[in-house]
Formats: sequence, structure tokens, C-alpha cells
Amino acid sequence: MTEMEINDNSFLRQFETKVNGHLAKIEYSSQERKVFLTKLVIPEEIEQDGFKETFIKAVLHHIQEQNLRVVPTSPHIAGFLRKNRQYKEMLPVGIRI
Repeated sequence: MTEMEINDNSFLRQFETKVNGHLAKIEYSSQERKVFLTKLVIPEEIEQDGFKETFIKAVLHHIQEQNLRVVPTSPHIAGFLRKNRQYKEMLPVGIRI
């Protein structure tokens, strides 16, 4: 995986990265050591092969480094976690996707 710089914009409650001047973001809310990933926004101009997965992986890695749990409420992110079971341990107890 290529290194992607993830910015946690806590004011706007979104994880961001810039690619070729375009902003990709995952909006979130947090509560009790859980991060609810609510919306994935990737501009058409940077939606090349594999970018979405690389971006989601980078955000999950960022969350994992903070020892937080993740609750995917975005269908795109839930689908990604369903396909990539190695992230299953990041889900809070009782949450299944």
C-alpha cells in the first residue's frame, strides 16, 4: 500500500486526504472510544482503480493506531469491512456486519 497522508479534521469531523488538488473524505462522529464512519466522499476526478480501498485502509489504520473501535454506518465502508475480515477486531463487541 502506498503511503497516504490522512488528516483528522476534528472541527469538520472528517478524515481527509488531498489527491491532485481534490479532497477525498470520510465523515465521522465519535462517542465512547468508538468512531462511527458515516459517509465516504470521493470526487470523480480521483476515483481511479483501488483509490477507495487504499483510502479506507489508511483511515482504518489511523483509527487503529489510536486504539479506537470502528462502527461503519456508511454502506461503502461496511461493504469494505465485510470483504476484508482482517479488520473485524476493530468492531465493538456485539457489532456484526
